[in-house]
Amino acid sequence: MIPVDHRLYVLLDPVAVDRNRLPGLAVQSAIGGATLLQYRDKHADGGMMADTARMILAALSEAMGDKHPPLLINDRVDVAKVSGAQGVHLGQSDLSPHDARSILGPSAIIGRTIKHQGHAKALKDEPVDYATCGGVFGTIHKDNPDAPIGLNGLSELCRLIKSIKPQLVVGAIAGIDADNLGDVIAQGADGIALIGAVLKADDPQTAARQLRQAVDTALKSRG
Repeated sequence: MIPVDHRLYVLLDPVAVDRNRLPGLAVQSAIGGATLLQYRDKHADGGMMADTARMILAALSEAMGDKHPPLLINDRVDVAKVSGAQGVHLGQSDLSPHDARSILGPSAIIGRTIKHQGHAKALKDEPVDYATCGGVFGTIHKDNPDAPIGLNGLSELCRLIKSIKPQLVVGAIAGIDADNLGDVIAQGADGIALIGAVLKADDPQTAARQLRQAVDTALKSRG
């Protein structure tokens, strides 16, 4: 299992901002304190996704060298492979983690979306490095046919996952911001994943810094 820092996971998604802003926003997020980045694009074809991923990685490398947080690709194992991204985040309808691992190799980070207890139990036999639970709250950034799991649902999933894989990092996603992240961390999440709270901020770098500080404070308070 690869160590993953899920404290502040920023999703770069053109559903929230213009695509040409994603490289710059990746850099601002990383400098501000993002510990993990994901490029998510539900509408672009593979070629456009690969080109965009390469631009994001080039911007990160130019700004931070090899010290930038990992960039993962949502859903598309092929795009992760050809772009040189550090891994992939898989939904439940995507390629299996076993197949993704065989394609990307042992050093790639593989994450998994967890929506209910059945998904959580399956983690026992999946070669993943972290799990992200949700959606916790409602969100305008993704069409989701499933009802939000809420804080109680998040708490149940975190406890279940930790009982199955105690060392697996568990995060939370959807509708999370500065006002509710403390409650999310208190339910057992090791970090948060978000879009709008950073990408749509007037100053994304400052927003990332403040969110990271708030997460660190919440984790310290939880003990």
